[in-house]
Amino acid sequence: VNMNFTFCVLVLLSGLTLVQSVAETETSAGSQSCCPGLSLFHQELSAVKTKLEAVETQLKETESQLLVLKEKEALKVVFSAATGGNGAIGPFSQHQTLVFRTVITNIGSAYNQHSGVFVAPVRGIYYFAFYYHASGLHPSYVHLMKNSNIVVLSSDQQTVNDGADNGGNAALLELQQGDQVYLQLVANNHVWGNDYHTTFSGFLLHQV
Repeated sequence: VNMNFTFCVLVLLSGLTLVQSVAETETSAGSQSCCPGLSLFHQELSAVKTKLEAVETQLKETESQLLVLKEKEALKVVFSAATGGNGAIGPFSQHQTLVFRTVITNIGSAYNQHSGVFVAPVRGIYYFAFYYHASGLHPSYVHLMKNSNIVVLSSDQQTVNDGADNGGNAALLELQQGDQVYLQLVANNHVWGNDYHTTFSGFLLHQV
């Protein structure tokens, strides 16, 4: 909203209020009998003032809406992390949450490098992607989880002739504030952990 225009509206309202006050004073003092057009002028002045007050109200509402939009645009949530280490993660006898301890970026601090869990700070549309490296000696099976539900997965079977496997997946999710997103390594499977191969990333696309 143009602040100069808003200022002009406020100045016009102040001026009209002053003119209307003078007109009312003259009317009450008996000037109406010598100035027949004063009453009509007073009515037209009141109509203009009403319209300007309506414009002022609309401007305030628009300014409030713009402020909300600016606050939404100002919120940045971006993270990317790797598992760290230098060796196989798993196999385990039970499902395990994969923890990505080597943080590449974590703007907004929504990802917890100690638990491996991303917690949505606001309701919105988010993008998540994961990639893993693994040896062919054991199968690999990884879930992208939203709270306790599987969203997408990636897997690879154990092979004798293939010495290394790579996999991954991605998804767009609508999350509520407080929803949790993480990667789950399925029991009796493994991935290879280091600072470069097995990664988990995501970002806020926009609020809703």
